[in-house]
Amino acid sequence: MAAVDPATEASALALPGLGRALVTAGKLGQKSAEEIFRKATTNRTSFIAELTGSGAVSAADLAHTMSSAFGAPLLDLEAIDVQRLPRGLLDVKICQSYRVVVLSKRNNRLIVATADPSDQQAAEKIKFATQMGVDWVIAEYDKLTKMVEAHATTTSEAMDSIIGEDFEFDESSMEAANVEEDQGAVSDVEDAPVVKFLHKMLLDAIGARASDLHFEPYEHTYRVRFRIDGELREIASPPVAIKDKLASRIKVISRMDISEKRVPQDGRMKLKVGPDKVIDFRVSTLPTLFGEKIVIRILDPSSARLGIDALGYEPEEKARLMAAIGRPYGMILVTGPTGSGKTVSLYTCLNLLNKPGVNISTAEDPSEIGMPGVNQVNVNEKAGLTFAAALKSFLRQDPDVIMVGEIRDLETADIAIKAAQTGHMVMSTLHTNDAPTTLTRMRNMGIAPFNIASSVILITAQRLARRLCPQCKAPMDIPYETLLDAGFKEEDVDGSWTPYHPVGCGACNNGYKGRVGIYQVMPISEDMQRIILADGSALEIAAQARKEGVRSLRESGLHKVRLGLTSLEEVLACTNES
Repeated sequence: MAAVDPATEASALALPGLGRALVTAGKLGQKSAEEIFRKATTNRTSFIAELTGSGAVSAADLAHTMSSAFGAPLLDLEAIDVQRLPRGLLDVKICQSYRVVVLSKRNNRLIVATADPSDQQAAEKIKFATQMGVDWVIAEYDKLTKMVEAHATTTSEAMDSIIGEDFEFDESSMEAANVEEDQGAVSDVEDAPVVKFLHKMLLDAIGARASDLHFEPYEHTYRVRFRIDGELREIASPPVAIKDKLASRIKVISRMDISEKRVPQDGRMKLKVGPDKVIDFRVSTLPTLFGEKIVIRILDPSSARLGIDALGYEPEEKARLMAAIGRPYGMILVTGPTGSGKTVSLYTCLNLLNKPGVNISTAEDPSEIGMPGVNQVNVNEKAGLTFAAALKSFLRQDPDVIMVGEIRDLETADIAIKAAQTGHMVMSTLHTNDAPTTLTRMRNMGIAPFNIASSVILITAQRLARRLCPQCKAPMDIPYETLLDAGFKEEDVDGSWTPYHPVGCGACNNGYKGRVGIYQVMPISEDMQRIILADGSALEIAAQARKEGVRSLRESGLHKVRLGLTSLEEVLACTNES
C-alpha cells in the first residue's frame, strides 16, 4: 500500500465536513476544495458561500449531493410560503449567521432547512438556544439565503433584531409581582422576546443616562423614546403587535392590575444592574386611543448622594444654602417646573442632615429616592393619607427635619408653617417661575404675611440646562448687541471669555452631555421680611433681592455661559427674561 503524504492528509483533515463530503462524492477535486477553503479563510467567508460563489459546484447539485450523502430529505423552498413559517422559535441572528430556517416544530424537535448538514457548530448552537433537537432538511443555498433574509423582516423577527443575539438576559434580575393570573395572561407576560426587549430597553436607558422611557402605541406604529438630557429621542420602533404583551409585562412586574386597561395606573419596579446596584423605576400607564402609553421614570438613588458640589451651585449660592440648612428651624422651599431637579436638590440637603442624631421624615407622592435613615411615607389620598394628614402625624413623632414633597393646598401649607415656627426644619417644593414669585404665590394661597415672613428662611428656584460636551464644543462669534440683549452687562462683554456652541460627536448627544443646574438662591433677609409684612409685590421682592446680590435665573444662566458650561441658546430657552 502506498504511503499517504502527511501534508496531504493534514490538508484533507483541515477541510470542513462539507468539503470532505464533496471530495468523497467525486463532485470536487481535493486541490480545488483546498483552494476554495484557503480563499474562504482569507476572505473570512464561509466555505459554502465561497464554493457556490466560485461556480465550482452549483447550488442545485450541492443540495442533491448533500441529500444523498447525509440521507436527509430534499426540499424545494419555492414551494414554501415565508409568511406561514413559525415565529420566534429561533433567534434571527442565528438564522442569518448559519443560513438556516426553522420549518416546523414536532414534539421537542425542530425541522430546520440547511444547505450544509455537516455543520455541527450550527446544530449545537440551535440546540443550546432552543433546548430542542434538530432534524435537517436540505435546501438549495441560494434559495435558502433569500428565504433567511425574507424571514428576518417578518414581524416577530424584526423585534428579535432590535433585541440582538449578544444580549444576555437574566430573568431573576427583575423584581416580579406576586399576583395570580389566568393562563392567557401568564403566556402573554412570559413571552420571551417581549421580556428580553423590555429588559434591553431598561438597560439601554440606564446606559444612556436617560431620565424617562416612553412606550407609545399608535394606530399603525409603536415607538420607544428616551428622555436624555431633557430631550426626547426616538430609540426603537418595535412591531405594533407587541404593545399588549409589553404593557402586560410591565404591569405585572410593577404590581398593577393587568386586566384594567380603562384607567391610569401607577406602580414601581426594580432592576438589578450589578452585584451591589439596584435601580428603581416609577411606572405610569395612560389609556390612549390605540393602547396604553407607558412612561417609566428612572430613579437612581446614587444621584442624591453625589454631594452638593455636583449640583452646580456657585460658591456664594452654596454658602447661602449651607447656612440655611445649618439653622435649627425654618422653611426652605425649592421651586421650578416638573423635571427641573427639585427632588434631587432636596434629597441632597437631606443627605447632609442625615446623621444618627437627627430624626428625618418625608411625605411624597410617591417617594422617588430611597435613603436609609430617613422615614419615608408615600401619600395615599384614596386611603385618607394626604400631605396634611402625614404632616400632622409627623409632628407627633418627635421630628427634627420634615420634607413635604409639594405644598398643594392651604391646609398643608398651614401645618408646614406651624412646624417651621415650632422648632422644626421643613423643606418642600412649589411650582413657581422664580424665587420672588414664590412668596406672592403663598400669599395667594391664603397664608398670612406674618406667617410667611416668620417661617420661610430661603427659597431656591432652579432649572436644568444641557451641558456642552467638553470634547466637541466650539467657540462661537456672537455679536456684541446680541449678548447685551440676552442680559449681559456691558462690563461683562469685555472679550475676556469666549461663548461656545454645540457641535456633536460620538461621545455626546447633539453637542450636549449631561446637564448643569441654574439656581437663584434667595435668603429671606430682614428687609425682605418687611416687604412681605407690608404685602409687597414680587417685583419689590425681586428688586430687594438684586440689591442683596441675588442673581436672577437668567443672570445665573449667563454666568454658566461665561464659564463655558452651556450655550447661550440653551440658557435663553430655559430661563425667563427677568
